[in-house]
Amino acid sequence: MKVLVVDDSALIRRSVSELLSRENIDAVTAKNGLEAVEKTLQLKPDIIVLDINMPVMDGLTALKLIMEKKPTPVIMFSSYTKEGAKETIEALKLGATDFVPKPDGVAIDISEVKDELLAKIRAIMKTPPNLIRLQKLKKIREGPVKGTWKEKNRDVAVLIGSSTGGPSALEMVIPRLPDDLPAPVFVVQHMPPQFTRQLADRLNNISDINVKEAENNERVKDGVVYIAPGGYHMGVKKIMNVTRIKIIDGMLVNAVKPSVDVTAEYLAEVYGGDTVGVILTGMGEDGARGLKKIRELGGYTIASSEDTCVVFGMPKAAIEIGAINVVKPVYEIAEEIVRRLEVMICG
Repeated sequence: MKVLVVDDSALIRRSVSELLSRENIDAVTAKNGLEAVEKTLQLKPDIIVLDINMPVMDGLTALKLIMEKKPTPVIMFSSYTKEGAKETIEALKLGATDFVPKPDGVAIDISEVKDELLAKIRAIMKTPPNLIRLQKLKKIREGPVKGTWKEKNRDVAVLIGSSTGGPSALEMVIPRLPDDLPAPVFVVQHMPPQFTRQLADRLNNISDINVKEAENNERVKDGVVYIAPGGYHMGVKKIMNVTRIKIIDGMLVNAVKPSVDVTAEYLAEVYGGDTVGVILTGMGEDGARGLKKIRELGGYTIASSEDTCVVFGMPKAAIEIGAINVVKPVYEIAEEIVRRLEVMICG
């Protein structure tokens, strides 16, 4: 396994390289985007850890060229800042597999992020992303799926959970949902603060359906996609026949916050079997237990197929415990959601 570490800081290049060496992972380095492209073509690394702001050629330009010339799993190593979050979302759109937020400050302590960085590298090593196929899928551009709705006789909801590779997968699902969807959509994407707001804004700009970062105590409405804010769990409560979002600063669940399982538990309590649950992509097992509960209550659950996942960990975990009704390619999931809602509402 060979990892290319790209950063204009010699300190960071050395720190990350030493970290990888201690884990018996070979590391090579590049100091800017142009050098990164050249070494990707020459050395054919298995994974690239890529900074964004660099001289000569920035990380986004280099990423685009790498995905065109030699598609390779890329982990962006970018700052926590608002601008850093915006650039990271753009990088995920261009084909980056995942990202690790870089701590702020001049004297960066790599120990603050070493566990996360190593975990994501190991996940990619274990399940190499289907990059070439997914790059082709991203070029598919179709309008929203149209559903046949009649007057609702029950409240229904949609839950979508994702992690590594999620932003790209969400771009193949959310823009295909119609703006008159007769259900709220709750999205739990594993991301830190700042990043989920940028994700919501991007998805809103390319979708007919309204997409926003969820806010505490706001009233839930049909035809709105609510993104769980990074660093918090998202739940719902129904009081006096009004359903409101609850943003919870609780403990980590499945080592993440927000957690798909937490939101699933709340939706199961409020909507019961009138819930469509979806797992898109990501490492780990978050969402498996929650979707199993939804299915046991009579809800309908969908997992993205392995060949259209960036990392098949979360869908695989849900499938293995019997939590999933149907497995679909990611580009067919919006249609499946609409079809199932038609059945739930129209009977």
